[in-house]
Amino acid sequence: MATDVKKQNRKNILLMVLMFIITGIVVTAFSFLYEKNTEEIERNTIVALMGMGAVIYLIQDGIRNQDFCYDNGKHISRYVLVCMICLAVAAVLPLVSYAAWPYLVIFVILGLFSDFQIGLVTGSVLLMISVMLEKNGEYGEFFMYFMAGTIALILFRKLDEDMKVGFPVLISLLMQGVLLTAYYVLFQNVAFSAVMFAVPALNMLITMILLLILINVFSRSVIRQGTDMYMEVNDPEFVLLVQLKEKNKDEYYRAIHTAYLAEHVAVALGVDPRAVKTCAYYHRIGFITGDHSWGMVEKCSREYHFPEAAQELLYEYFNHESGTVSVQAATVMICETVVASIMYIFQKEPDTKLDYDELIDKIFQRKTDAGEFRNSTMTIAQLGQIRQLLKKEKLYYDFLH
Repeated sequence: MATDVKKQNRKNILLMVLMFIITGIVVTAFSFLYEKNTEEIERNTIVALMGMGAVIYLIQDGIRNQDFCYDNGKHISRYVLVCMICLAVAAVLPLVSYAAWPYLVIFVILGLFSDFQIGLVTGSVLLMISVMLEKNGEYGEFFMYFMAGTIALILFRKLDEDMKVGFPVLISLLMQGVLLTAYYVLFQNVAFSAVMFAVPALNMLITMILLLILINVFSRSVIRQGTDMYMEVNDPEFVLLVQLKEKNKDEYYRAIHTAYLAEHVAVALGVDPRAVKTCAYYHRIGFITGDHSWGMVEKCSREYHFPEAAQELLYEYFNHESGTVSVQAATVMICETVVASIMYIFQKEPDTKLDYDELIDKIFQRKTDAGEFRNSTMTIAQLGQIRQLLKKEKLYYDFLH
């Protein structure tokens, strides 16, 4: 896993270097093509490279701090491809009227495949390139599309699985319509007519179509892909869990009960319940072969294409003694201990009457005394919340007989 991270980091650095070089080449080449003078060519190239350098810094910072939306931080190549396509579009847009530029879509697509900050800065850099490459580019064009792009990015900042995009699309188009009217229509030195609104209207129509296509593609390739995979691997009848049930029913039910509790706790804490549930199901999947090592779990997770977040959580669970323990991993550990303890007691004394509150308090005290939470990112408040949540599941624990 550590080797894979190093390889990915080297790949990301290479991609960003290429992005920087390509930006310089494209801007310089199109400056010549548009017959800019030497000073303008130098200005365009320097400004573009400075802007792209800022974007690269933000990408590196986002990778380090895990600030990307969705799984974008793990797919930098995807963002670089989108950025280079948008760069090519930015370079040819000066050939048409600025009133027809689809920059609202460019800002949104850049933001969706990275995060708000990176999308805003990259979109601004590309917009600046288009304005500089124009024959008579003006600052008003920049501010118009910058405002439209910023508003759209805010509205599309976080799409969820429900994909309720009607309101963001409507407001984005209305704002762009207002800005196009203020910056384009009102400053034409001709009498008002319907023809004046033809280009802005066409722009809004094309923007709407492109936005809907973009959102559909993004939903299928990013949002729903992970969701569909989670639905498959978190099904109690998934092939690995069926094999576990056939091999060891006690371990199968232990996994089922742990996943149930861990998912409920994760939802209450506001962390990813899907990855937590996957970790709870499969952290002891080695019982299928008798190999309980991380290598066995890693092999299963890759062979059956577990979502990356789930693979990372499983890796952390198996290697938590050598690093910081996240809230998600700590949740699985606590729930697994509670389930295992109750099942063990019932197996030894089936008719015993357990005081679940007392048992849970003892488990938490034992883990605290052993220092298991010392390196955890979990707060004292979260720890107390988990304790109270587990105590509320008294009726469920009776099913662990």
